[in-house]
Amino acid sequence: MPLVLGTTCAIGAGLLGTLAASSAKLALDDDYLRATCQAVLGEEEITGEACIWVSIILRIVCGGLVFVCNAIMWTSFAKALRYSSSSATVTVTTTTSNFIFSAFLGRLLFGEIDDLLWWTGISISLLGLLLLHTTPSLLEQQICLKKKKK
Repeated sequence: MPLVLGTTCAIGAGLLGTLAASSAKLALDDDYLRATCQAVLGEEEITGEACIWVSIILRIVCGGLVFVCNAIMWTSFAKALRYSSSSATVTVTTTTSNFIFSAFLGRLLFGEIDDLLWWTGISISLLGLLLLHTTPSLLEQQICLKKKKK
């Protein structure tokens, strides 16, 4: 059970890292928020003025989300390290989940399209992650060796 909890915390840390990065991108990109607001509300003069205030408020909220998501992400990462048998597994799991969530969130929010080389790299990372999670832990290997010696 603790290993499942460690993996879940590591995946959650990757998701929170992605949310923090996306929030930072939104907080620093005033044009994107203003253009989205004008597309939703229309392009009248009154709407343009309202969109300026909406984008300022959203930028402040996104700036706060950067700090909140990073704080929770580091807490989740530390819990994943606590419940997992290997720090390498936690690090690779967090990084891989961060890449995957970044691809989906980038496509959803910003319309980004990742090329074949990017998907090839993430596929190799997933294969490595699969190897890390399917190999028996050092403790399991020691127990098997003790049983064989008896």
